[in-house]
Amino acid sequence: MRATIKITFALSLLLPIAAVSIRPALSQNSAHPAAPTERPPHAELALDYSYLHGNTPPGGCGCFNLNGGSASFAWAIKPGTWNLVGDVVSGHAGNVSSSGNSLTLSAFTGGVRYLPPFGHSSLHPFGQVLLGVAHSSGTLVQGSSSATTNAGAAFAANLGGGLDLRATPRFSVRLVEADYLLTTFDNGSNNHQNNLRISAGVVIHF
Repeated sequence: MRATIKITFALSLLLPIAAVSIRPALSQNSAHPAAPTERPPHAELALDYSYLHGNTPPGGCGCFNLNGGSASFAWAIKPGTWNLVGDVVSGHAGNVSSSGNSLTLSAFTGGVRYLPPFGHSSLHPFGQVLLGVAHSSGTLVQGSSSATTNAGAAFAANLGGGLDLRATPRFSVRLVEADYLLTTFDNGSNNHQNNLRISAGVVIHF
């Protein structure tokens, strides 16, 4: 009985001391939690407005403007340096070169994008080389002329670059993207068209 009383008395003295010593350690850990390791984004989706300045007749400009949109998906094969990219752009013109003809031009391309090191800046430039196919429709390419033989699918190349502004870890603003879009629709002469593409929009990081 006396041994039990002694043990109980000893515990009553030790427990408050242990509580006092543990409490500062707990408060210190809660005040300074371990910082999570931030991983660089491995994928992004860009949704843009796109303006296209194209030409159809061979041997001259015959230039016209198309308005539309584009979307691109990029996957990092080496985060911060190299991305694999898939891109879709489509533009429409209701009156090509005052001819009264309409044209819808689309391109589906894929390739690689290079992002040069830019330190800790929120600005992120990039350059890219994309290859794929182009599709055209509308009254300009309808009929029996030689210009319509491969309107459904022609070789396309999309070469250029752009500049993104990082707003948050999840979103960026694509300030500008400028590309040379080459298409190779049959036109009875040189069978290629030179198009300028200018885009701007938002980028979502994953």
